[in-house]
Amino acid sequence: MQPEALHSAWVLGWRTARAVIIVPIVEELFWRAWLMRWLINPDFQKVPLGAYSPFAFWITAILFASEHGSYWDVGLVTGIIYNLWMLRSKSVADCILMHAVTNAILSGYVIVTAQWQYWQ
Repeated sequence: MQPEALHSAWVLGWRTARAVIIVPIVEELFWRAWLMRWLINPDFQKVPLGAYSPFAFWITAILFASEHGSYWDVGLVTGIIYNLWMLRSKSVADCILMHAVTNAILSGYVIVTAQWQYWQ
């Protein structure tokens, strides 16, 4: 992000909206609604939401972590929590909401403390 953009409420607002609305929907549909089930059976629509397979659980968590770059460790813990929540709730909507709340809290922290590295 360009340094001058960090002083624009419009830019920060859109960045937060993306993190809180778009990212949770796209990522949860991919990671927990599709990938976890596809790893169990490529005909994933036959696999109910929240189905458990150790292989699917851990591969999804590890790949989710790898998407978070140098913060892979935080991504791994978060991926495990989100996977567990999918197993418990069997609800993509619940996972989207949890992911949105996580990202909203992180966005607030980044903006208030100017810890911009978390938005790289």
